[in-house]
Amino acid sequence: MIPSERRDFIYRYLHEYQTVSISSLVELMNVSHMTVRRDISALEEEGKVISISGGVRLNNALHQELPWNEKARLHYQSKREIGRFAASLVEDGQVVYLDAGTTTFEIARVLGERFNLTIVTNDFSIVQYLINKPQLNLFHTGGKVDKRNHSSAGNIAVMMLKSLNIDVAFMSTSSWDFEHGVSTPHEEKVLLKQTLLEISRRSILVSDSSKFGKYGMFRVCALEQLDDIICDNHLPENIIKKLKETNINFYPIDV
Repeated sequence: MIPSERRDFIYRYLHEYQTVSISSLVELMNVSHMTVRRDISALEEEGKVISISGGVRLNNALHQELPWNEKARLHYQSKREIGRFAASLVEDGQVVYLDAGTTTFEIARVLGERFNLTIVTNDFSIVQYLINKPQLNLFHTGGKVDKRNHSSAGNIAVMMLKSLNIDVAFMSTSSWDFEHGVSTPHEEKVLLKQTLLEISRRSILVSDSSKFGKYGMFRVCALEQLDDIICDNHLPENIIKKLKETNINFYPIDV
């Protein structure tokens, strides 16, 4: 692998496993310790990782999300179970918003077998999947295309959303915690997600536990502004307890 491919591999690996030793990276990539250390230094300069004794960990302050195709391969079982439960909260006849993301795509898989629903999304992969489901009404927000994330955002998408009344909005995120709330490293996503909170009768965050404890530069909302949070049951016990003590409906799904 060339340097950029090695660094992408390290960054992807850390999104799945959070930490990794230098010796493991040497074995995984079949390169020298010195090469791995140079790659880690380069990633650290970009703010993506933090060196620890004998290894490296993902920086909780996210500077960039992984591309859609790579995110789809991570924590798939958790996303599938979250998607199944989330879809069970949708009632016949409702207008449902599915935010761009690989977890919301799993919701779309289930809702695609339902009838008498209207689906609104900014995710092109979701549209592509549901376009062959003639029993559903389907809308895309339009807007500036983010090829990396198979989605759109920006003012055009926001204007479209402001013309709608949404019954249930399933919001995705790359990062959330108590201190920073729901956040993102991408400025253009903020207003769209905040608009969802304004126009939706019910707003539900769907996220696997690997995204908890991370934060992006741009704050979307406090957790208390959400109606529900659906996550897997792999959060630390003290975090689950704290979430259950809030006014948010919290659903830790068994995986």
